[in-house]
Amino acid sequence: MAYDSLAQFVERLDDAGELKRIRTQVSPDLEITEITDRISKQYGPALLFENVEGASMPLLINAFGSERRMAIALGVESLDEIVAEIRGMLQLGPPDSLIDKIKILSVFSRMTKFPPKMVRKGACQQVVLKEEDATLEDIPIIKCWPQDGGRYITLPQVFTRSPKSGHRNVGMYRMQLFDARTTGMHWQIHHGGAAHCREYRQLGERMPVAVVLGGDPAMTYAATAPLPDGIDELLFAGFLRKKNVELVQCETIDMQVPADADIVLEGYVDPDELRTEGPFGDHTGYYSLADEYPVFHITCVTLRKQPIYPTTIVGKPPMEDCYMGKATERIFLPLIQMQLPEVVDINLPLFGVFHNFVLISIDKRYPFHAKKMMHSIWGLGQMMFSKFIIVVDKDVDVQNIEEVLFRMGSNVDPRRDVTIVEGPVDVLDHAAPLMAAGSKMGIDATVKWREEGFQREWPDEIAMSLEMKELVDKRWREYGF
Repeated sequence: MAYDSLAQFVERLDDAGELKRIRTQVSPDLEITEITDRISKQYGPALLFENVEGASMPLLINAFGSERRMAIALGVESLDEIVAEIRGMLQLGPPDSLIDKIKILSVFSRMTKFPPKMVRKGACQQVVLKEEDATLEDIPIIKCWPQDGGRYITLPQVFTRSPKSGHRNVGMYRMQLFDARTTGMHWQIHHGGAAHCREYRQLGERMPVAVVLGGDPAMTYAATAPLPDGIDELLFAGFLRKKNVELVQCETIDMQVPADADIVLEGYVDPDELRTEGPFGDHTGYYSLADEYPVFHITCVTLRKQPIYPTTIVGKPPMEDCYMGKATERIFLPLIQMQLPEVVDINLPLFGVFHNFVLISIDKRYPFHAKKMMHSIWGLGQMMFSKFIIVVDKDVDVQNIEEVLFRMGSNVDPRRDVTIVEGPVDVLDHAAPLMAAGSKMGIDATVKWREEGFQREWPDEIAMSLEMKELVDKRWREYGF
């Protein structure tokens, strides 16, 4: 289902027993973070703070903070529904002929069944604030952690467009509040917004930017999804919600934004203007250090008459963003398997904070297949940031961390089975010797074949006979259990 507003999503969470309303007045400086962090660590509900000091609107946080709430956000009973639909679209398998390629193109055309469409009016423009009235003063922007450089907008959908190709990008980049009308724009060098900014710098022009807050949660999720270059996030959101994303024209810039948004910040970035942004308590569990980033200038604020401000905090897992990452792991697995059909399953564990660990099981088909798989994963978009890749055989459950580590301890000779490469790493990886550049490790934890140079006889794995298992199953109650 598609949500017509963030308020409708809040009602759905409330009806499902997944929401806690807090009417006590709270401070946006650290207090909301401390409350939310405790609830996250207890695997608790979404929180709606209805009385935030100095603000004129409620604040929603931890709305994506469980597997169930992620499913509710995307309008399904289980994320498996989305996975099954994508698998159905890809069931033809790798094309062996021109006819098969044409068939696959027709399957992919289903992704574009719900393209964005323009409408004349939208709820996001029920209130329009321009010039000196266009400020952030009434929005409950929070300070997350004690050493943060200031307050941060943490759950934005940042709309930019290439001046060369015209392609749109919607990304999620934190925004430090500098004053009531300017913020930082923390887009990292590998991301779409930063690429568009470089194009505007070459042209010597200001870059129009729109920041969307709220609306259908499917659009918020789409802003985080690691889509290939050139794939419009609004098409992906339309596919998820099974309904076109309706767009309205911005008031002061040439940009289109979702009509159902709660708040829209219109403005621009001067590509040559940089300002110190940070520190920021990040999803790594450490503070990312201050650095120079572009400045976003607000020219107009539009909003619903009764908006809800969505935000999130990040830090040591488990946190809300972990479940957004796990949704991506499940939803994008069929797309990975389309390119790498030997992949059986993949796990990005919460403690790996998205990029530190990738656990992957494969249907091993030839010598050194696991090593080939490591390099294939490093070649898949943002998977290039994967610091540690552990590859196991197809019969290993990669969702069971202890089982993976058991196989690693049992099957790995460090000198033979560890591969270290150098290349790009996540900008937030504070352990890397250089900014955004360092080393990565692949570990082959599969059973080794003689064709891989293994000179000894690999021992049989301990397992009880099937006959004895069946006998004990039949007599289980006789034993008094």
